[in-house]
Amino acid sequence: MKICPKCQKTYTDANLNFCLDDGTVLNAVAEQAMPETILLNQARPTDPQPQQFPTTPQQLPQQLQQQQAGWNTAQPQYSMQPKKSSKTWVWVLLVVGGLILLCGGGGLAGLIYLGTQADKGLTNVNSSSSKNSNSGPFSGNKSNTSTNNSNTTATSSSSRTSVNKLDLSEWVRPNSLYGNTSMEGDELMMSSKQKKFYYVLAATDEAPNKTEKSDVSVTMRNVDNADSSLGYGLVFHSNPTPLQKGYAFLINTKTQKYSVVNHVPGDEKKVIAWTKSDAINMGSAENTIEIRDLDDKIELYINGKMVNSIKNVHGYAGGVVGLYSGDAVKIAFKDLTIKK
Repeated sequence: MKICPKCQKTYTDANLNFCLDDGTVLNAVAEQAMPETILLNQARPTDPQPQQFPTTPQQLPQQLQQQQAGWNTAQPQYSMQPKKSSKTWVWVLLVVGGLILLCGGGGLAGLIYLGTQADKGLTNVNSSSSKNSNSGPFSGNKSNTSTNNSNTTATSSSSRTSVNKLDLSEWVRPNSLYGNTSMEGDELMMSSKQKKFYYVLAATDEAPNKTEKSDVSVTMRNVDNADSSLGYGLVFHSNPTPLQKGYAFLINTKTQKYSVVNHVPGDEKKVIAWTKSDAINMGSAENTIEIRDLDDKIELYINGKMVNSIKNVHGYAGGVVGLYSGDAVKIAFKDLTIKK
């Protein structure tokens, strides 16, 4: 076999010495040295994807870039299966819906009352220190129950002399989901964990903690002089499971006002709407509030002055004492006492 060194055309005629196309002298070539004939667009056997050679001059730059980018790189193969959707959210909705039906709904800006009994039930340490706790949302003003709304400044002393001072260090709940509590000196620091929510602690159902036919008082201060539309104060005639039934006597030192609310499951109803009183010390100063449960009424005192009274219409029979703090405001409580 012979080949033209100029045009590379091959001839099998051994007697032919010149190229028929350009007349160049042919060179003899061994047949076994000739490469196999291949298709220019045939896939390279080592490539996972066929490498296409350009078929037009316009395709050359783009295809050269593609070849340079992936010539020596083996591209992995993936099987893209659709992700299975989780059904967990369905169960979450069912559980939340069930809690709402059981506990009742209510609140401001869509807040939902969830934890009626989630935080209750400490083992008794002694009759004056163990307590239950709970949290709930602000639910707005409700119809007033019958009250005596006289805003008087009368002062009087009580004839009750048997004093039980509760140990507030035993009221600390470090693992509460809804509120913060800690002792600093002789003061119990207490706050709800969220704005527009209140946090309530209540004593256990034992005789020294009962508020019927008793004088109950506590001294407190708004540590940071912070705003609280819900207030803070003293719970009385309460079910040992907080927020099921009972009253709360509340003050707001920023506005120099007080109010009384009544709790039923999932709701907070106004008994006395927010009322101005000069008896309240403003800012972060201490205030002592007191209730005196008499035969025909409950008198309400602020710093020794009677500011109002109510009829006991909704109180829990044999109700106990408790504390209330709202709007994530840090309140310091001390000297929680019950006189009989």
